[in-house]
Amino acid sequence: MIQWIVFDAMGVIFEESDDIVNLLVPFLHQRGFALDAESVHAAYRRASLGEISPREFWNILGLGAEYPAIENEYLDTCLRLDPHFLKTARWLSGRFSLALLSNDIAEWSAHLRRKHGLDELFQKTVISSEVGIRKPDAGIYRILLDRLQAEGKDCLLIDDRLENLQPAGALGITTVWLAKNNQPPALDIPQPIRNLLELPKRIDNIFSHC
Repeated sequence: MIQWIVFDAMGVIFEESDDIVNLLVPFLHQRGFALDAESVHAAYRRASLGEISPREFWNILGLGAEYPAIENEYLDTCLRLDPHFLKTARWLSGRFSLALLSNDIAEWSAHLRRKHGLDELFQKTVISSEVGIRKPDAGIYRILLDRLQAEGKDCLLIDDRLENLQPAGALGITTVWLAKNNQPPALDIPQPIRNLLELPKRIDNIFSHC
């Protein structure tokens, strides 16, 4: 029986899936910093693997003199919660334990959790920069199960990226694809939902297919 509901962050808890390309790069451009998306994303990937610190990330972008103010401004003004997340998570927390599994910079994730009061919802968190592995590498899912002291059959993972669900499913984790406006691809996708409000309504049906 499922005991843990595990949420991805970007594209699930927060509205935007690719926050670096679609939020951070425009944020920088609006402030007169002409940085290309590829360079910003490459530096972010290193930071999200724990290879460099947040300060080093901004130094690589040539914006070290603006740190930490520019980072705080970005996190506080650009990243918005999915409008259905809090209602859904609070309902689920009455029946399950909740966890967070995210490709992110640990300091950024902690800042956002504090800002939005999310730590009271999550019993466990696994952030890529803390463990040095990103989804969809199978290792991060094994770390998740170890941290939860759970088996795959005990967990349900919600993610908006199909490539992140496949290795989780291979470990026995029940997977739910938050498709939003995406069209289902030409393959069998277990339990697609269009928004988080569908999850409580369909949870018993999901269990029946586990």
